[in-house]
Amino acid sequence: MSTQVHATIDEATVRQISDGLDEPDWLLETRLDALDALDSLDFPDVIRTPGRLWTDLEELDYESLVDPLNAAEEKDQVGPDEAEVLSFAEAVDEHEDLLREHFGSVVDPETNYLTALSTALFSTGTVVHVPEGVNAEDVTVRTSMNSRSLFNYTLVVAEESSSVTLLERQTSAERSSAGRSSGQSPREETGESVEGDRYYSGVVEVAAGENAYVQYGSLQNLDQETYNFQIKEGVIDTYGQIDFIDCNAGSRLSKSTVETHLDGDSSEARIVGAFYGHDDQHFDIDARVWHNDENTTADLVTRGVIDDEARSVYEGVQDVGREAWNTSSYQRENTLMLSEESEADASPKLIINNHDTEASHSATVGQVDEEDMFYMTSRSVPERAAKNMLVEGFYVPVLEEIEVDELRDDFSALVRERLADRD
Repeated sequence: MSTQVHATIDEATVRQISDGLDEPDWLLETRLDALDALDSLDFPDVIRTPGRLWTDLEELDYESLVDPLNAAEEKDQVGPDEAEVLSFAEAVDEHEDLLREHFGSVVDPETNYLTALSTALFSTGTVVHVPEGVNAEDVTVRTSMNSRSLFNYTLVVAEESSSVTLLERQTSAERSSAGRSSGQSPREETGESVEGDRYYSGVVEVAAGENAYVQYGSLQNLDQETYNFQIKEGVIDTYGQIDFIDCNAGSRLSKSTVETHLDGDSSEARIVGAFYGHDDQHFDIDARVWHNDENTTADLVTRGVIDDEARSVYEGVQDVGREAWNTSSYQRENTLMLSEESEADASPKLIINNHDTEASHSATVGQVDEEDMFYMTSRSVPERAAKNMLVEGFYVPVLEEIEVDELRDDFSALVRERLADRD
């Protein structure tokens, strides 16, 4: 196992981060356990498709990318009065019992090398607590990365019969004009200039109680000199529901994993993904759902567009357990390629351990439909305008699933901006 970050990361570093957040001993011990586990943990699995291995994250130069003691960001956290939207430091001070119950209960800190690294080194985060029976809308967390590396943690706890819609977005702070990537909109730039490659890591845990509903939306638009690793994982109790909306437009390379555990009778999950890659961006998108109880339902839908020399791979897994009677599980992934140089693949999987199951999966990768283009151009629509209209229409099944207006509108605007850049 690689130990390439150990030249700069040790117990003293972890203790300094923990002391700065005034953390209790149990949390420090969790960090130190994660640090100790690095030597024995593997990196995230590399997806294998015919003739290709994708996204070997072990090859990154973590020693130069990881600089936790100089982490800096600007964070804006907004929520209704009915819900508690706290910085991680505030949550440590005001809700230690809640934090101790849920921290690391959904995403195992030792899932892989990068989750352990994130657990050991995170220095910023948000805790959203929705009390029993409360309906909370328009919770928004905006993070602007302003340093070489940033390790971020998010915990969402929705108590029994509560509901919450939440948008979390990640952007990069300003670079000099020479270093700025076209993936960064000027209106999103803040803070000091940081040159060279960067690394962003985000761990998200969502716990939905009995009869609770959570829609968690993410919009990642980091600049194209940033390597991005994120894992978002949810656990659902009886009659509960979690909808994950995972939108990716930025970064040089993204490994984005969304996982949901249907642990309660009649629980439901949706995982909706959207990405747009251009230049030489690389997207590795994973969607996984575990049906662990009876009468559970899951719907996974992902749509992506890649252009120029961009690359994408999708892996979807539906795992139906032995006790998951009367399961309904559906998965669809479609990738649209706008250039001959782009590359895309998909690897959907079904793992069925219960015969009382309705499950299916499908995946397509291809160019814009020639018949659609012919239909539009024959009616005097210019070829470029016709292709742009088809691309925008391609995303509609995903956009219709998004309840948070800001997420839907901003991702649509990013798509339109990139299509305009092609003209």
